[in-house]
Amino acid sequence: MIIDCDPGVDDATGLLTAFASPDLDLLAVTTVGGNVSAAKTARNARILRQIAGREDVPVYRGAERPLRRAPAGAGEFHGREGLGDLTPFEPVAPVAEGTAAGAIVQQVMARPEGSVALAIMGPMTNLALAMQAEPALAAHLGPVVVMGGARAEGGNITASAEFNIWADPDAAAEVFASGCRMIVMGLDATHQVRATEERIAKIEALPTASARTAAAMLRFSQRVERQIVGWDAGPLHDPCTVAWLLKPELFELAPCRIAVETESALTRGHTAVEFRVDAATANHFWATKADAAGIFALIAQRLGAKEEGEGA
Repeated sequence: MIIDCDPGVDDATGLLTAFASPDLDLLAVTTVGGNVSAAKTARNARILRQIAGREDVPVYRGAERPLRRAPAGAGEFHGREGLGDLTPFEPVAPVAEGTAAGAIVQQVMARPEGSVALAIMGPMTNLALAMQAEPALAAHLGPVVVMGGARAEGGNITASAEFNIWADPDAAAEVFASGCRMIVMGLDATHQVRATEERIAKIEALPTASARTAAAMLRFSQRVERQIVGWDAGPLHDPCTVAWLLKPELFELAPCRIAVETESALTRGHTAVEFRVDAATANHFWATKADAAGIFALIAQRLGAKEEGEGA
């Protein structure tokens, strides 16, 4: 699999979970400007990689801006540097040579059709650029698991739009129209996955650097959600993509067809989710239910597993 992300505090928990999962063949991490700038997301992914001790996984820097829009940001929810209260540092291992879009094309097309999954935790700019560069990519990809979109829950950036889709609706529209198989974790599902005090405390108690880092991110989000939104337990969005790849039975999906609004200023980034489709030919699958307890148990199990030789 490949993870495409814009870390981001919830991206951080998803990345650390993936890094700690030996049953995931993680080919690369690609980063994109989103929650914070492209320079910061590339640095943040490398920081998390170093904390996890996974310098074997290359990190590629990706698009700095959306396809046709001004860059957006969400620093109020992720901190000025994108990693909450964590003080950033320059990681030892550099970014890999080449672009994120180029890496996606190379890694996917070099392997058998349908064998490489892609988890997208941020705007879909890198994948859209990769599809523009290689028209055969969509048909060659395995499942594309996306955190993005909203339907019943409404939006978290506007009344009807979720941030990842709103940030680059043109890229999202291209990817949804490409014909690739997409599993979509919208707010309808991720708002069911709440970081309660009990769940955060269990991760805090785990004896690994990855767990301590993830718990710190969850604490930051808890504080911000209380201050800005008024929720006592904020939702855990991006790690749902990794959780589905590890344990898909934790989710219920409904076949559908998804289109993205790109023209209206009022409803930019709205995801139109149409369930009146032929289930046998549907390419899009909308997550309707998520087992929050099971997802947090899975994250804790992975983050708590020590690598050989790791200290407390």
